[in-house]
Amino acid sequence: MMTNSASQNPAAAGTPAGVPRRAFLRYTGASVALTGLLLAGCDDDSDDVDANLLDVGTGDEGILNYAYALEQLEAAFYAQIKNGTYYKGLPANSAEKQILDDLALHEQAHVNFFKAALGNKAIKELEPDFSQINFNDKGSVLTNAQAFEDLGVAAYNGAGRFIASPTNLALAGKIVSVEARHAALIRDLRQYNSFVASDVVDVFTPTSATSAPGAGSGTGKEKSKRPQEVLATANQFLKSGSKLSATSFS
Repeated sequence: MMTNSASQNPAAAGTPAGVPRRAFLRYTGASVALTGLLLAGCDDDSDDVDANLLDVGTGDEGILNYAYALEQLEAAFYAQIKNGTYYKGLPANSAEKQILDDLALHEQAHVNFFKAALGNKAIKELEPDFSQINFNDKGSVLTNAQAFEDLGVAAYNGAGRFIASPTNLALAGKIVSVEARHAALIRDLRQYNSFVASDVVDVFTPTSATSAPGAGSGTGKEKSKRPQEVLATANQFLKSGSKLSATSFS
């Protein structure tokens, strides 16, 4: 669940001194190729199902609009960070600033990709509401950045089961791999080595040091969330008229 308080003060939010620019770019996979999206057979409309909510639609088109909506929210968040005194106060060559800059570029690239691929089937541009976030405070920014990134990864993982086209599923897999790298970096900015914490990964625990290989509990897989659960959180950061539903996916 996203944290909304501006008083968040993570225990360890220092800049990772060992993350130089080039290593970070390799780590994030900034040049993921996204081509060949298939929308054949999708409905042509994405009308509101609920008078107060914008429904993402059905089929692959609905899932792609769902992803487009979440990417819009993330891109708007990183753009807003740059207006706050926390970001403005970062040294120009610091790894922390370079990470935030690159994440902003990646998320905007995802938005542009989905908008172009969906064409006139895309939902409208959403209006975010970040009034609950203090962009002048490092703790508030990084806490919410982690929450947005974790939510995005869980959303892609939970939506894969609804994608019919193998091509679209493969493309979603490429994007979620980048989002997972974002989440790992933000988590390490807040607390080193927390990128595989049990709140996001079903951590595998061996039965004992002497047990047979594979004996233990936990799958070692990233946790996922269904669209309705994701949107219940995302809608907290969208203005009235931009809040979403995904009635076809449960």
